[in-house]
Amino acid sequence: MPHTARPDLGEYLRRHRAALTPPDRTGIARTSHRRVPGLRRQELSEIAGISVEYYTRLEQGRAPRPSREVLTALARAFTLTDAERAHLFRLAGELPPEPLSPDSEIRPGLLRLLRTLDDTMPITVHDGRLDLLAHNAAADLLGPLSCTGRYGRNIVYQCFTAPAVPDVLGDAGAGQLARAATAELRAALSRYPGDEYLQSLHAELSETSAAFRDHWERGEVGSFHSLTKRLRHPARGWLTFDSEVLHDPERDHWIMLYTPREPA
Repeated sequence: MPHTARPDLGEYLRRHRAALTPPDRTGIARTSHRRVPGLRRQELSEIAGISVEYYTRLEQGRAPRPSREVLTALARAFTLTDAERAHLFRLAGELPPEPLSPDSEIRPGLLRLLRTLDDTMPITVHDGRLDLLAHNAAADLLGPLSCTGRYGRNIVYQCFTAPAVPDVLGDAGAGQLARAATAELRAALSRYPGDEYLQSLHAELSETSAAFRDHWERGEVGSFHSLTKRLRHPARGWLTFDSEVLHDPERDHWIMLYTPREPA
């Protein structure tokens, strides 16, 4: 027997339908008010491309659980944000759809935070493809933050191709970074399976780097969010940082904070 839609899904649909502006199909501004706000069920079902009978039963909690295609059509009809769409899918007992790609723009508030902490701690921001999007002035001590070429701002590409990485991190630190970056790349490919940039990056490293192939064969996947990092500064010697990673899931941005440790 098929599962029926949950009552709270119907309430969510009713609230969003009531918030929509009725269409003006005459080209003349409306002078009268409807007895109920928002779109009628017939109007919403036409926009979503589903039958009004089925949509009515969804709102009433009497319909079979909607398919992912129906949920996608409803999200489009309601012009839901990514967060609202994810909530709609969860209410229907479905996993939210993954975004096709990470956002390319950083929140203005996050950029202000980076500048505010210029004299306090290094901060870098990467997207879900592991490309560097921004860093503050304090992050300059981390060493070269980009290479040349198409993948020059990618963490994974840097740690397997940039000659300065072992000098800045030491052999142990460079190995730790290579392991973590490879596991993150596997996770990124899983999250964005159709992404041409990630696929070509993987192909490039697989062809040119024996070290990358060795790490890839381990099959590790996941995130390394709390690490201790030692960096060799050309003037100040070895510096130790506790690094923490924060995630902005809506844009799939990763904020890496490097808190300096006080000398023992």
